[in-house]
Amino acid sequence: MTDTSTQKGHPKGLWYLFGTEMWERFGYYLMLGIFALYMLDGWDNGGMGFDAAKKSDIYGTYLGLVYLTPFIGGLLADRVLGYRRSIILGGLMMASGYFLLSVHDITSFFIGLFFIILGNGFFKPNISTLVGNLYSGEDMKHKKDSGYNIFYMGINIGAFICNFVAAYMRINYGWSYAFIAAGVGMLIGVVIFLMGTKHIKHVDIIKPLQQGDMPTAKILGSTILPMFIFGILGYMIPGNILGTDTNDAFIFGCVPVIAFFIYLWFKSSGLEKRSIAALLAVFSCVILFFAIFHQNGDALTVWAEDYTNREMPESVASVASKVDMAQTVENNDIVALDDAAFTSKIEELRAQANAMPETTKEEINAKKAAAGQIAQYEASRKYFSNKSPENIPAKGQNLKLYSTELYQSINPFWVILLTPVLVGVWGFLRKRGKEPSTPTKIALGLLITALSALVMVGAVYATNDLTMKASSWWLIASYGVITLGELCLSPMGLSLVSKLSPPRITALMMGGFFLAISVGNKLAGMLSSLWETMEEKENFFFLNFGLVLGAALLLFLMLKWLNRVMKENNVY
Repeated sequence: MTDTSTQKGHPKGLWYLFGTEMWERFGYYLMLGIFALYMLDGWDNGGMGFDAAKKSDIYGTYLGLVYLTPFIGGLLADRVLGYRRSIILGGLMMASGYFLLSVHDITSFFIGLFFIILGNGFFKPNISTLVGNLYSGEDMKHKKDSGYNIFYMGINIGAFICNFVAAYMRINYGWSYAFIAAGVGMLIGVVIFLMGTKHIKHVDIIKPLQQGDMPTAKILGSTILPMFIFGILGYMIPGNILGTDTNDAFIFGCVPVIAFFIYLWFKSSGLEKRSIAALLAVFSCVILFFAIFHQNGDALTVWAEDYTNREMPESVASVASKVDMAQTVENNDIVALDDAAFTSKIEELRAQANAMPETTKEEINAKKAAAGQIAQYEASRKYFSNKSPENIPAKGQNLKLYSTELYQSINPFWVILLTPVLVGVWGFLRKRGKEPSTPTKIALGLLITALSALVMVGAVYATNDLTMKASSWWLIASYGVITLGELCLSPMGLSLVSKLSPPRITALMMGGFFLAISVGNKLAGMLSSLWETMEEKENFFFLNFGLVLGAALLLFLMLKWLNRVMKENNVY
């Protein structure tokens, strides 16, 4: 056992990277879990007051850009900054972005998103690259998949915890404090990273340029500048090719970056050329996984909010109420009005609230309370709209609900539960010489993900044409299936990049993997925008099923070639 390894045979640095990523993902997924709800909530209630179409457009664009910038961050880390500096810089920028989101202002909102997008570009590819570098020695190479699975569990511990914090902060203090909690989590992650840097610095190596390599400035000039030019052209095209101006701008902007990776393949030769080709082929297939997976923060959040029975059992409600973790909806004379009378009453109350003075602290608080009461009426009315009449409480009575944010913790809960099981299964098969190759695991992940969409088809049918609410178990089951697919695919994707990438461009190729995630995330927003237009919601999930199944079949057809490239590189 060396001074860089633990008794269980994994490098000590892994546990510091585990802790860093756990807290970074705490902040990231806290923000993402409330992002759609925050944008939809009314301005007077502390939200942005956007309509559903604008919300999905911003959500998809943000998710796309947040995984597009790792291309830049990976390149600069490989050649200029090094991995540790890039991670610290990215972490501080992301924390600043969360704190800016806590300011209820439209300009701060977009500047905050910009800081998070840029910060993630410096943070995400480089911490994943460091994990792989810790396993680069011959004595550790066989444990790389397990190392990434352990690292991935850290991601999901943070993602599980954060939504409880988000719900508590949002219910009791408002949106701003939830975003502040995200920023504090990110700062804790930076501190943990600094504490463990002595166990990581030996794998933080800046690679010198080799003969034939394109200079860094030329790469940035030939990709980033054209990316902005193509993006602007896409935005200015008359009409909308892909639904909205921002969709056109994003996809057009990706073209130069995709062209650069094709150029990398074209200029390489021999085994390196085949390795890059294999990675690009896998990247193209996993795009559709992320297009489906990242609807958890948009379409599936809307499903949880509008079509899921979130009522707490009395035993849970009594405990949750004591710690202010229950969302309350109440039936009363206003909520029980018919549609026209309710709309008229809300408009009357909103006019009264807008006319209230807001000079003194007491007046400001009174105006906020009035806006909160209006929001309570609207939330209650909305929740009861598709609930069976016999299950609506009598006037003057209320129901305690699970906050919608908490449904975002189902996926990380499954990850934490299933990761040890899956690692054990891979280990069992490895001892018998039957462990699937990394590309095979990714193909299985796509197939399993397709099945998760079919579970949601069942959820739609359970609502009787959306006239009733579906049980929470449908979402729990769907998340369980997609999580199994995720564990076969996402950490294995990181592992595959680390295994097959030429060492001098590992972080750059990691940026390529995140570019695939970026395009998938933008497609997630574009697909989610169809949610509002599809009257038969089961068709939305059938579409998701068909898209991922097609990608899975394509990858299975390429497995023989991919596995041959793995053997050529002496990795499995």
